[in-house]
Amino acid sequence: MTPVRVRIAPSPTGEPHVGTAYTALFNVLLARRLGGEMILRIEDTDQTRSTPDSEQKVMEALRWLGLHWSEGPDKGGPHAPYRQSERRHIYPQYVDKLLHDGHAFKCFCTRERLDVMREEQRRRGEQPKYDGLCLHLTPEEVSAKEAEGIPHVVRMKVPETGECTFEDGVYGTVSIPWASVDMQVLMKADGMPTYHMANVVDDHLMKITHVARGEEWMSSVPKHLLLYRYLGFEPPQFMHLPLLRNPDRTKLSKRRNPTSISYFSSVGYLPEALLNLMGLGFVSIAEGDEVMTLDELAAAFDPGSMAKGGAVFDLQKLDYLNGRWLREKLDEDGFRARLLDWAMMNNRLAGGLELARTRIARLGDLPDLVSFLFRSDLNLTRADFEATKNGAEDSAVVLKAILAMVDTLPEWSREAIEEEVRRIADGMGRKLRVVIPPIFVAMSGSTRSLPLFDSMALLGRSIVRQRLKMALAVLPDAP
Repeated sequence: MTPVRVRIAPSPTGEPHVGTAYTALFNVLLARRLGGEMILRIEDTDQTRSTPDSEQKVMEALRWLGLHWSEGPDKGGPHAPYRQSERRHIYPQYVDKLLHDGHAFKCFCTRERLDVMREEQRRRGEQPKYDGLCLHLTPEEVSAKEAEGIPHVVRMKVPETGECTFEDGVYGTVSIPWASVDMQVLMKADGMPTYHMANVVDDHLMKITHVARGEEWMSSVPKHLLLYRYLGFEPPQFMHLPLLRNPDRTKLSKRRNPTSISYFSSVGYLPEALLNLMGLGFVSIAEGDEVMTLDELAAAFDPGSMAKGGAVFDLQKLDYLNGRWLREKLDEDGFRARLLDWAMMNNRLAGGLELARTRIARLGDLPDLVSFLFRSDLNLTRADFEATKNGAEDSAVVLKAILAMVDTLPEWSREAIEEEVRRIADGMGRKLRVVIPPIFVAMSGSTRSLPLFDSMALLGRSIVRQRLKMALAVLPDAP
């Protein structure tokens, strides 16, 4: 019998999302249920967005949650390396096979032509996809274009008629028309594989038997099954998880609510409570038996019991579960230990005290000065910003510009934050001291506090993002 192997394969392109943890938890529970093991693979084929910092944060978040893997970039294993950027030498031979066997073709279309093509398709009400212009180039035409040094990508060939029908471990029988499947790029012009190519090759070479991932990847299954067939590989069992949703059934989005694992750890949720909430979507339990450990979730795990409408990520329910974990699952020593761990997270306690030392006359002044570093909600109002020289409307303009930088700043440090805020101020034609007051209020609830950029570094990217969103929520829309 083939040993069961599952994987979690995040892209390190930002703060670790609760959706990544949700998928990882499912894979851990599935591996336990089937007596298998889970591996971690970093899918960093998007070199323009992938960062070592994001990779490190993903692994830290999964460890914090208590979700462990048997092989990965940090542990090694028989199928190393476990970063796709370090495996790029592996993929060309498989792309060459696809070209040789006539299952792929070289495409010389420029980005400008593709943009115009897609825009015209949208205007006609069609689903944008490659129109096959380079599909029928002769070998002589291909050679001539290569001799001219024209850059090209490699695309896969897709059937023009019929349907791709497959069995999904959650949704059952699924059929997708081939007409809706794009001629996917497999190899970029720089020689880097796309996600789809690397994903299929790596899952095969790493002997993955079950691929459990979010339902947004369901539409990619036909492409992947074609690649498995073209390359002569045995496909894994696919299982697509319904998306996490807000209580009103809308898609969970960081634009509306906090979604990064680092946010939940920073504001004082226990990892057990967060796992508990997500795991309830994978089990059938009697009413009142909601507080469950990872072992208890594993014992009750039933992938067939998942609601196809999507699990609800309810912050009120999380508060309820976290409160019960604090009261019922921790003894006095355990509570104190968790409290100290939380306070010292990201150097907040030590860093905050050091920043405050030169600003106090009495130790009793400390709580008011540093409390903002540990608060879940500053309870800001429009009046807090109206009291600044900027006023409410201009404060919104400033904070909207600062929010835009939060997810794009490669390094989250005092120096990098200050440099970027100065750049934003320059772009607005303003002095730094003019744009700082509303940021001070959004971060600390006051116009006078600890040094702003040091404080933003201590708070962390996820808390800064959420505080900016909460501030903007009480302000008029910025133009």
